[in-house]
Amino acid sequence: MNLNEFIAAFAAEFDETPESMFAPNTIFKDLVEWDSLASLSIIAMVDETLEKRITGSELRSCNTIEELYNQIMQK
Repeated sequence: MNLNEFIAAFAAEFDETPESMFAPNTIFKDLVEWDSLASLSIIAMVDETLEKRITGSELRSCNTIEELYNQIMQK
């Protein structure tokens, strides 16, 4: 999965945020819909689509979607 595919999968986890709001430099924690449920959805999406596991603390250590993608791809 490349970065653009990851961004599309990330955006698909949000119901109300327009896809145009998602880019590599998007600070996902600043999104209106970001909450604990969204973080669990992202963790589940990573597990299902990439077959990689990330923890809540790993997710919290990232600010942008690209940082998260890079961290996941290092696993």
